[in-house]
Amino acid sequence: MGKLLTSVKTHKGMVAGIAGGLMLGAAVAGAAVSGMGQSGGPNGGYDGSTLVKTAAVKPMKPPAGAPMSFADIIDRVSPAVVSIETKGKVKMPAGLNIPGFEAPPQGEGNEQEVRGAGSGFFITVDGYVVTNNHVIEGADEITVVLNNESKLKATVVGRDPATDLAVLKVEGKNFPYVEFETTQRPRVGDWVIAVGNPFGLSGTATAGIVSAFGRPDGAQGYVDYMQIDAAINRGNSGGPTFDLNGRVIGVNSAIITPSGGNAGVGFAIPADTASAITTKLMAGGKVERGYIGVSILPVSEEIAESLNLPNKDGAYVAETTKGGPSEKGGIQIGDIVKTVNGKPVKIHTDLTRNVANVRPGEKVEVEVLRNGKLVKLTIVAALRPSEDILAKGVNGDGGDQTTPNGEKIPPVLGLSLKPIDPADRKQYSIEPEVTGVVIKAIEPTSDGAKKGLKEGDVIVRADNQPVTSRADFDRIVAGMKAANRPSILLLVNRGGRNLPLPLSLK
Repeated sequence: MGKLLTSVKTHKGMVAGIAGGLMLGAAVAGAAVSGMGQSGGPNGGYDGSTLVKTAAVKPMKPPAGAPMSFADIIDRVSPAVVSIETKGKVKMPAGLNIPGFEAPPQGEGNEQEVRGAGSGFFITVDGYVVTNNHVIEGADEITVVLNNESKLKATVVGRDPATDLAVLKVEGKNFPYVEFETTQRPRVGDWVIAVGNPFGLSGTATAGIVSAFGRPDGAQGYVDYMQIDAAINRGNSGGPTFDLNGRVIGVNSAIITPSGGNAGVGFAIPADTASAITTKLMAGGKVERGYIGVSILPVSEEIAESLNLPNKDGAYVAETTKGGPSEKGGIQIGDIVKTVNGKPVKIHTDLTRNVANVRPGEKVEVEVLRNGKLVKLTIVAALRPSEDILAKGVNGDGGDQTTPNGEKIPPVLGLSLKPIDPADRKQYSIEPEVTGVVIKAIEPTSDGAKKGLKEGDVIVRADNQPVTSRADFDRIVAGMKAANRPSILLLVNRGGRNLPLPLSLK
């Protein structure tokens, strides 16, 4: 506790120092405006120009659409914003020896307490609090700190790792709360206000604008982030972003930063997504999503060029879950999903979100592009497994090759290839269900080497056609070169996962 009090005093001293610096800066600026220190006056300093009293200057009228101040809005909404403190324990590896600390006996783990902090906000009068899942994940104790510095123990009502949202509950009543704005989406350029707990500085308010929409969340694909330039830092996670009506338009979740601090690129979960998920969490504690069992990737420019596609619309199917809904419904590796239930799939995450909105057991009408033709399929959606289960997976000296006569077979595209035999499966840990040709050697100057292909990789498909032999691969490559195609799309299996890789044919 002594350290904590010292820290608080230090912060007060820091604030006082900053205030003093601002006052000093204002004084220097005033002197410069009035002509102090300039040459030419009768006393060598003051030139007779009139001093302007700041109290007599009327505030400039802001441009149309710009507020004079955010103070009234912040006064109204900040009581609903809270700080969140967490405690948890992690087990140190057995035998870990940290200088200055006694190592635990071999074979035993040593638990160490860890603390975290974030932000949140009340959305009901009876104590429901929204925050980020990553703020409270793994915590044994969660404390909600109100803006009057009172502390309340919180319990987890529900959390959704896929969207990084969580709902907490504290005991009490008549809490100040705010609401999500779900009726009107803000526009790029609209004002935003972020309130939160950056670096433990509770009640911090910053302002900026909406910079962009539709920023993907990476691996999950369930959130199209709203990008803002209002300053958010570590500790802002889970806090609200408001519009000028005091409505929550986003939940602050992530930043891009080269230094660890604010760089003007922040990301918030849009209000419509946050409202829908938190409502489900409050009702039942979990979120159920539809699932069809595919691993998908975006259609890059290189993939589109390799497959001679007119644009990058769609989702490239890299894998299907064995025995899953997609495999049963006829989706194949290499398909480009174009529509789901009549809705176009412009980017690959459109597929993820559209399928997630389907109830388990419902039919999903899918249209895929396969070998240049559109194919319509019907798939029965299943219940999406937990993220932990899905994270476990959806499911040497090469030398030259020779013919039976002993003649060397030259590499194709710089790759020495051969059919997979039992020795290859053992050497490279190739799963029994994986078929194709295995790479035994790569010319170091080839495009494949530059793009990361390595010995032991298995080429499963080329130009979306199955490859079962070196002859298959040679035939496909020759056909594409004859058609003057600039590149070929390979589907490569490495470590049990399929990855699309375009290679130059030039």
